[in-house]
Amino acid sequence: MSRRMRGFTLIEVLLATVLLAAGLALALTTLRAATATVQRGETLAQRSERMRAVEGFLRRRIASATPVGFQLDPVTGEAVRFIGEPQRIRFVADLPNYLGQGGPHLHDIAVDGTGATSRLTVAFALVLAGETVELPDPRPPEPLVDDLAELRLRYRGFAADGTLGDWQEQWGPSTSLPLQVAIDIASDSAGSWPAMVITLPQGTGELPGGEIAP
Repeated sequence: MSRRMRGFTLIEVLLATVLLAAGLALALTTLRAATATVQRGETLAQRSERMRAVEGFLRRRIASATPVGFQLDPVTGEAVRFIGEPQRIRFVADLPNYLGQGGPHLHDIAVDGTGATSRLTVAFALVLAGETVELPDPRPPEPLVDDLAELRLRYRGFAADGTLGDWQEQWGPSTSLPLQVAIDIASDSAGSWPAMVITLPQGTGELPGGEIAP
């Protein structure tokens, strides 16, 4: 009877405690690893979704560019319908109702800031009778890429033989739209984005004065 009622020894209690602590530590480590994996997955998913949203926005907006003037060329007096620069692009397109009041608006997509504070933004301004209307309370630029590392814009039109010309770093100020716009984006969080080549359905590929791209 006394043998059956014998309790645990101190060594057995310590051993059980050590085993329990090791099991809890292993479980906690596994839980932390699983949580970190889920968080990384969610971050990657959010980043990918943001990239797809920005790419889709740029494709839809640039492809919807129309040959509507938004200012006058001070030299020629002609209506400027498109200005393309290495890190800035301006054109007119109808603004969707979910972004504002609709109608023709100047789209100004450009790099804002320098260095670590660089970001890609888009600003909208109403266009009436070939001129940009300055509102008393303008809408601030909308951020597209907050951690922009690099942006490169290029433009393409017709060559002299009627084929597609070489990519140009500059387009205009022009009375006509290019045929294609290429966009290369890199961000600090996602690295280099997939290259985009956007075709403008209303682009003629002619430079100012009826010239054509080399």
